[in-house]
Amino acid sequence: MWRDATQTVFGEGPEGAEVIFVGEQPCDQEDLAGKPFVGPAGKMFDAILNDAGVDRQKIYVTNAVKHFKFEPRGKRRIRSKPNAGEVQACRWWLDREIGLTKPDIFVALGATAAQSLLGKAVPVTKMRGEVIERDDGLRVFITIHPSFILRIREAADKEAERRRFLQDMKQVKRLMAV
Repeated sequence: MWRDATQTVFGEGPEGAEVIFVGEQPCDQEDLAGKPFVGPAGKMFDAILNDAGVDRQKIYVTNAVKHFKFEPRGKRRIRSKPNAGEVQACRWWLDREIGLTKPDIFVALGATAAQSLLGKAVPVTKMRGEVIERDDGLRVFITIHPSFILRIREAADKEAERRRFLQDMKQVKRLMAV
């Protein structure tokens, strides 16, 4: 997986951040930039965080997998979902970020992030908005990845999902204050 990627994309944010947001993997633009959440989904993520009153400078953002996995199609690189083995292979990086940051809560953005943080697959749409406490006491808030919103074609459905994600981020903000 790492051989074809441009570079490793590590997480970023302040040491001691109250919350770590965990996505799936870097996208094409993030692979090229070497920074997480700077592509189209990252821009949507930033806008919704801003609307929810969450300061991006005070949170830590990272991905379960640190390299962009893709299939070439002509001149384009099309994202390919990481498998469980690839998620597990990158787990030590996430554990290191957890150890350095020591957050109060994690936000699992999508199924891959939830699997990485919980060690098992969970139905994200059914468990959305729930906080799961791990055996070690760390709390994991489950929600969708912002890229899900981008893939919705119907404008009204897209806006409804954006509002739901905004409500999720407002709930995270409340959890940060606890």
